Amino acid sequence: MSTSTLTSKGQVTIPAQVRASLGVGAGDRIEFVEVEKGKFAILAVNRSIQDLKGMIRTPDTPVSIAEMNDAIARQGSSAK
Repeated sequence: MSTSTLTSKGQVTIPAQVRASLGVGAGDRIEFVEVEKGKFAILAVNRSIQDLKGMIRTPDTPVSIAEMNDAIARQGSSAK
């Protein structure tokens, strides 16, 4: 188990073993996600926009900007 000490400025050094496991280094961003009350997960947020390629499928038929705007307007008017 790795531990660290909180400074008076609210800063903490992430132990080398944890940094290596997360694949993060100087300048990378991390995110703290509350998984339950009082418990957080630490996630690396150092992914490139290129890593997102292929996550959303290509639509079967092309959609125009006007159609997108109409869909947004319809959904927005029905939102509570």
